[in-house]
Amino acid sequence: MLRRPMDIAQYAQWFRNSTPYIKAHRGRTFVLHLPGEALEPPHLVNLVHDLALLHSLGAHLILVHGARPQLDSRLPDSQIHAGRRITGYDDLPLLQRICGELKGRLEAAFSTGLPNTPLHGTEITVASGNLVTARPLGVINGIDHLYSGAVRRVRGPAIRALLDTGAIVLLSPLGYSPSGQAFNLPSEELAALTAAAVQADKLIQLQPDAQLENSDGTSVSQLHPDDLETLIEDTAQPFSHRRRLQAAREALRRGVPSVQFVSFRDDGALLAELYTAGGQGTQITAHALARIRQARPKDLAAIVELIRPLEDEGVLVRRGRDRLEAEMTQFFVAELDGIVVGCAALYPFDNAASAELACVATHAAYRQQGYRIGQRLLSHAETLAQQQGLTQLFVLTTQAQDWFTERGFERMNPTCLPESKQALYNYQRNSTVLAKTLSPTEQDA
Repeated sequence: MLRRPMDIAQYAQWFRNSTPYIKAHRGRTFVLHLPGEALEPPHLVNLVHDLALLHSLGAHLILVHGARPQLDSRLPDSQIHAGRRITGYDDLPLLQRICGELKGRLEAAFSTGLPNTPLHGTEITVASGNLVTARPLGVINGIDHLYSGAVRRVRGPAIRALLDTGAIVLLSPLGYSPSGQAFNLPSEELAALTAAAVQADKLIQLQPDAQLENSDGTSVSQLHPDDLETLIEDTAQPFSHRRRLQAAREALRRGVPSVQFVSFRDDGALLAELYTAGGQGTQITAHALARIRQARPKDLAAIVELIRPLEDEGVLVRRGRDRLEAEMTQFFVAELDGIVVGCAALYPFDNAASAELACVATHAAYRQQGYRIGQRLLSHAETLAQQQGLTQLFVLTTQAQDWFTERGFERMNPTCLPESKQALYNYQRNSTVLAKTLSPTEQDA
């Protein structure tokens, strides 16, 4: 129970900050790869609780589970070639039994009604079936892989139909050929190809570590797809980790917009990754940069949330909601994962061939994570001004002089402002006026 005012305020702020993500993820389809390690105590219980909450918040979930550690313990003498277990005929019954046990473990966890949680009594349906067609790997480098297989086809429309009933779809690392023969499939590959087949919005790879690390061992929260190659080529990494990276690359190549790596060991990491700005894991997106677009009327609330803290600190001049609504056509926003994470406004002065850049604001959680939201908003403003034939961009600022100076702006006297702007200049506020000369576009040159 929250007793102290500070507890209540912190909770309320957290809930407010999570609301845009709840809205953005509702109705979205997520494929989650659950390695065999994640299905053991104590990870399984926490994970199922979080997955149930995701489901209750409206996300469509497809779970692909692995079984590698369980197979390792019961088939210690398996032959491994290039990181793949060679599955013999005598191994198939055990493989099917282990997959059945793990599948049953997950189904049972979702069928308990989630006791001792806020979701107590919730009924969640888990659906599965013959949704994956497989083929044999065959002979590789002279070695017959027998009943180790590869994904031939994932029945995307059938999975979509199951999701539409409100069920969570569960896939085991088994596939069957058209003749009915079972094959052992790599769960990472199955998760990636399933995400592509259903046109999922995200592939989420659960892993032991909190984040991926770049080549120098530094943890990263955001990664560009091109950086995956370097990590994949690092042969010092365990095969299981390289498989996750390879699956991420394959999913991105096949059009899945985003892949996220999240720890299954850290309780609540999945929720923090999806419903907080800072996240807890590593995200790789096909288009890693935020999208800059014209503001819409429905963005008003998000813009207010971005600029109000800066107005309260005196960084920005306060604008009433009515004024913001009237000036919405002057605003453009940066959008990432459906969330407005930055905004700015451009006010042209046609008679002076110049424009004012105002209300530049970035969500605090995205300022230090390599997104370069402010820089991209500035670049977009410059492009818009150039397209209108304007030759100068100016800003009035009290605290961001260095940031603009580093990007080519120079200080100028307020008397050099357009006459209509000079008349509104607040000498008591004493804002620094900075200006940047814009190069003409190719059409103007």
